[in-house]
Amino acid sequence: MEISQGAAQRCGQVEDKAGAEMQHDTSPYFMKIGKGRLRVVGSIVYLRYSKIRFLKFYRFFRRFTMKCFLHEALTFFGYCAPVCIIDNTNLARLRGTGSNAVMVPEMERFAQQYGFEFICHKIGHHNRKAGNERSFYTVETNFFPGRTFASLSDMNKQAFEWATSSFAKRPLSKIGAIPAQLFEHEKNYLKKLPPFVPPPYLVHQRIIDQYGYASFAGNYYWVPGTKRHEVTLLQYADSIKIYHKRKLMAEYEVAPDGVKNEKILPKDGQRPSHQPSNRKKPTNEEEKRLRGISEEVSCYLDFIRSEKGSSRHRAIRQLHALHRKMAGPLFVKSVARALKYQIVDIDTVERIGVLLIKEGICDTPAVRVDYSFEERQAFLDGCDGNEVDLSVYDRMLEDNNG
Repeated sequence: MEISQGAAQRCGQVEDKAGAEMQHDTSPYFMKIGKGRLRVVGSIVYLRYSKIRFLKFYRFFRRFTMKCFLHEALTFFGYCAPVCIIDNTNLARLRGTGSNAVMVPEMERFAQQYGFEFICHKIGHHNRKAGNERSFYTVETNFFPGRTFASLSDMNKQAFEWATSSFAKRPLSKIGAIPAQLFEHEKNYLKKLPPFVPPPYLVHQRIIDQYGYASFAGNYYWVPGTKRHEVTLLQYADSIKIYHKRKLMAEYEVAPDGVKNEKILPKDGQRPSHQPSNRKKPTNEEEKRLRGISEEVSCYLDFIRSEKGSSRHRAIRQLHALHRKMAGPLFVKSVARALKYQIVDIDTVERIGVLLIKEGICDTPAVRVDYSFEERQAFLDGCDGNEVDLSVYDRMLEDNNG
């Protein structure tokens, strides 16, 4: 591929350096995705001299996420620089800073597979990775404006197209060179990746439940077969594989972000013979009915939901059941007192209702009895029937008394 004179001069600088390098960094954003706003973390790997880059967004960015991102980016390029400049993040750094930094052995072995090493810049020396800082500025001023994102996957699809195609083929403002063309020349000074590099993964142990499902990340994945044994689940960037004694039992794509408590079935038509009927049920409907009663009940629900742990769902169901068997005014006053004293236990809320009745603070409504039933034919027929023999209960009392 022919390149311009400015591009050739730019690439010539690569030869003058001790070696090409790449930079990696992350930046958090609060973005409107779908109908709400979410916190996402943008991750960029940037080849210093050709200015080619790879961009992707995640909900959370951990050490495993960093591995998956670099694997996806470098396998897409097919090449990597011998050095990757990073800040002093504990995702890759074990101890020390700057030139004295010691990397986590796990991350050192990961980098060796591709042929590069991590180097931390000196604290306060942010210009050492100024290319990445500029990259995020470009994302904020060039990628975000005018775009809408239906989901996180839609956001990453647009980011991939923008970083690897649209922006990579656009002339740079200062020298007029095109990053895609510069990259073709820079390949001569990069390390070509091996024909195959195994993707990073995490190992999880699971026991298949009575319905044949293995749980992972809040969802349930069906494993074909009738035996309920322990399985090994391998978590990759966007998929999982389920093994039993080194035999692949099932493979799935990971459920999209935000999907929870779903039963995931294979796409080949296989279906389990029985479905679980008591899997964790949401409490949205019960909560909606309760919030419509009064403002006091709504405030009490906010208090319950602020409590950490899964017990809040059980409390909402118990509160809804209590509402169905307690008079409306009494229920509202009981809940208001429970909120005042920060009481979560629903059985205690019920005892508060009993106490209010005993203290006369809240009267129970009188039961209206329609005595017209005495005129019904069935009642009149019963009056002429034989009396019920209750002597059996007398004998039971005699037996109990010895």
